[in-house]
Amino acid sequence: MYLASLLKVFMSILHHSTFFTTVNHIKDLPKSNHPEIAFAGRSNAGKSSAINVLCNEKRLAFSSNTPGRTQHINYFTVGRRGETFGYLVDLPGYGYAKTPMDVKNHWNELLGIYMQERDQLKGMVLMCDIRRGFTDLDVEMINWFSPLAKPIHVLLTKCDKLSKNAAKQMLFAVEKQLKMMTGEWGTVQLFSSTNRVGLEEATEVIAGWIEQHRIHAPSDAE
Repeated sequence: MYLASLLKVFMSILHHSTFFTTVNHIKDLPKSNHPEIAFAGRSNAGKSSAINVLCNEKRLAFSSNTPGRTQHINYFTVGRRGETFGYLVDLPGYGYAKTPMDVKNHWNELLGIYMQERDQLKGMVLMCDIRRGFTDLDVEMINWFSPLAKPIHVLLTKCDKLSKNAAKQMLFAVEKQLKMMTGEWGTVQLFSSTNRVGLEEATEVIAGWIEQHRIHAPSDAE
């Protein structure tokens, strides 16, 4: 009964999400002390779909038919009606070969500064297509983030595309690999936006991070 009630609270935090702002330069990051949870992953890993289903919205995060089109950091508020608890931060998808080099360089600079210097960043949700497992770029992202000693939660997306046995085998393999890279800071689960697999587990992790840091966060600095 308690767990069901707690899940309902966590879902309410994510289900009152709204678009807040788009950032293309570090100087434009919100001047706020609210906790931020970053969503990262390769283009076409299902990042936008995951944000939409977690927030119970159809078009909150824009899912483009052209991979690599999202070139900015997009902020979405989460909390309860009229009250902001924190932000979900949608980072540019990486790994699209046709992205122009100047755009890639801009992404790398923007993401590098954001990931390394943003104190408000409290955790990262990394989207990986379960049919690929960790790519070299995913490993690079994890190695980039893990020294910060902040939690990483991996969503193995599109798990409905594999049999239950194959999905479970990939989960174990990725879990082992993640443990070697992050130690106690990494967790992983199966996820499908289409079939809503793993939705409750992911909600508990993400909303739990926000709630944990919201309690101790100082008020906004204008």
